[in-house]
Amino acid sequence: MDKSPDAFRTISEAADELDLPQHVLRFWETRFNQIKPLKRGGGRRYYRPDDVQLLKGIRYLLYDQGFTIKGVQRILKEQGARHVVAIGETGSIQPVAPQTGAVPESALEYYAEPALSSSNDIAVEAAPHVQAGSRSLDADQMQRLQDALDLLERCRLTLDKARNA
Repeated sequence: MDKSPDAFRTISEAADELDLPQHVLRFWETRFNQIKPLKRGGGRRYYRPDDVQLLKGIRYLLYDQGFTIKGVQRILKEQGARHVVAIGETGSIQPVAPQTGAVPESALEYYAEPALSSSNDIAVEAAPHVQAGSRSLDADQMQRLQDALDLLERCRLTLDKARNA
């Protein structure tokens, strides 16, 4: 029996609806402070319909449009969560540049971080000053490593989809 569109979703229901593993939703909660599921006893998460719509928009930008986490964070900061929800619903990205009101020629250029060209570049870009045996990373290095992991996860999902096609 299907739930009402207004019903809250458990993490497993939300993950199924978005075709994502549950750990990705938990990870996104750490990267996008706009995602705030209701938490009940035992830490059980319940996603509101608006949360699921926002997750759909984030998923679309990350997986279908190739944006980075930083790029989506920038969209959320500059355009707001409602804009990301609308992007997920319509598949149309119409950013408005801050202060000027002008629409950039390419939304992807406006928001996306430069792509890395090879796996070797990922390692160098992710942690350029980390010495072998070093145990601590600064916040920027941690973010670069996390971005590299995000890229690898998107590649894995793309490969999985291609295998199942």
